[in-house]
Amino acid sequence: MTPVNLDDFGHDTWWLVLAKVVLVFAFLVVMTLFAIWYERRVVARMQVRPGPNRVGPFGLLQSLADGLKLAFKEDIMPTLADKVVYFFAPVISAVCAFTAFAVIPFGPKVSVFGHQTPLQLTDIPVAVLLVLACSSMGVYGVVLAGWASGSTYPLMGGLRSSAQMISYEVAMGLSFVAVFMTAGSMSTSQIVESQAGHNTAQWTLGPLHLHPPTWYAILLIPSFLVYFVSAVGETNRAPFDLPEAESELVGGFHTEYSSLKFALFFLAEYINMVTVSGLCATLFLGGWRAPWPITLWGGANSGWWPLLWFTVKVLLRLFVFVWLRSTLPRLRYDQFMRLSWKVLIPVNLLWICWCPACAG
Repeated sequence: MTPVNLDDFGHDTWWLVLAKVVLVFAFLVVMTLFAIWYERRVVARMQVRPGPNRVGPFGLLQSLADGLKLAFKEDIMPTLADKVVYFFAPVISAVCAFTAFAVIPFGPKVSVFGHQTPLQLTDIPVAVLLVLACSSMGVYGVVLAGWASGSTYPLMGGLRSSAQMISYEVAMGLSFVAVFMTAGSMSTSQIVESQAGHNTAQWTLGPLHLHPPTWYAILLIPSFLVYFVSAVGETNRAPFDLPEAESELVGGFHTEYSSLKFALFFLAEYINMVTVSGLCATLFLGGWRAPWPITLWGGANSGWWPLLWFTVKVLLRLFVFVWLRSTLPRLRYDQFMRLSWKVLIPVNLLWICWCPACAG
């Protein structure tokens, strides 16, 4: 299997680039529809009830039915709303959510109608910073939605959400530093390659000579745990869903939104969940590489099989999102902000200074 490097990008034909864009878009939309059904079924299982089971086999088409129903509902715009900003706020959130996934690798080089191309839309030397930039731009959609609605509760929700996202984005960004220093690159494809285990001692098992994977979730466990927690806060998910605290803010920054505009915010939230899950798999769980003992099979990390391993890792991370939602109560806002500024960020800074792998 030929390693993927930065020189492999930028040479695809126009139709191949278009096919990759459609693939990423379709993957995110399908994962969103599946994640909504997945969440409802898992929470129902934990609460000993059936969950959606009427529309389609096992209720799989329930998310699609709800999405279509929501899109065709009446679009109501508040009288005091700033109409231009009110319209573009959900668009900004959705576009930033889609764009962030452009640098996530799905697999190695594959042959598509005779063309060798990586299973990744694009990659740049600072690819992970692009994800952080898209996340930062997504904050604008939240803030503008709260302000443009012309109502007090959405404004409070927008301000609270922006403070939350910025605080946990700092913690998330610091958790990447140890990965950058260990891998020696900010390119997502290079970070996946650095976890292949080529630079470690071999395991000898009869005629097999194996390189154990060096997943950064094990090698850099403090960074992994900080990312794990900060990703939940960054995506406004329970128990950190303070912007949508119904008892205080009705519905948060999107209280005054309806129909397709509300659906875009809903879509952006679930795509952000898939993005942070995909980024977690890329930076800490070996990316698209198969876990042991599947690696005993020589073809596990070649062809289209890595797309399956990557998807499974994303689904396992989404399961944790659902598990936390159904298990933990919502934190108070002061507890929530204290956790970021007084616990996660200091721990991250101390770990970066001490980390043996980073120093090596």
